[in-house]
Amino acid sequence: MEKLNFPAYEFKIKRDSKGTQIFDIVRKKFVVLTPEEWVRQHAIHFLHFERDFPLTLMGVEKEIKVNKMKKRFDLVCFNNEGNPHLICEFKQPKVSVSESTFMQVANYNVIMKAPVVYVTNGLDHYIAEISFSDKTHKFLREIPNYSIQ
Repeated sequence: MEKLNFPAYEFKIKRDSKGTQIFDIVRKKFVVLTPEEWVRQHAIHFLHFERDFPLTLMGVEKEIKVNKMKKRFDLVCFNNEGNPHLICEFKQPKVSVSESTFMQVANYNVIMKAPVVYVTNGLDHYIAEISFSDKTHKFLREIPNYSIQ
C-alpha cells in the first residue's frame, strides 16, 4: 500500500481466501484492505495515538438517513456525552479531495451536527470547525486533542 502523510504505525495484516485484510482496532475485527480502508486505519490510529480520542467513542461506517436515503459515514468520534464531536470522510489516495467531498460530509453533518469535520485522502488533510449558530466554518491547521474539547 501507498505511504501516506501520517506517522508510521504497526498494523495487523493477514492474507486469506477473502484477500488482504487489516485489523480495525475500533470494530475489533479484520476488514478487507482497500485503499480507502488504508486511509481510514491510519486516521483512526492518528486520532487515537496522537490526539487521544478514545476508541470506545468512535463509530465506523454507521448508517444514517440523509434526505430519506440510507448513507454510511466513514468515522465519527463522539464526546463524553455521546454527541458527535468529529465527523470524518476518507477517500483513497488517488482521489483528490474536492468540493463534492466536502458537500458529502456536509450533508452527513446536517444530521450529525459535529463541530469538527475532517476530510482526507491520506495525503492531503483538511480540518474545519463548524459554527451552526452563524452557519460559518473556519479551517484549522490540525485536529485538536480530544482532551481539549
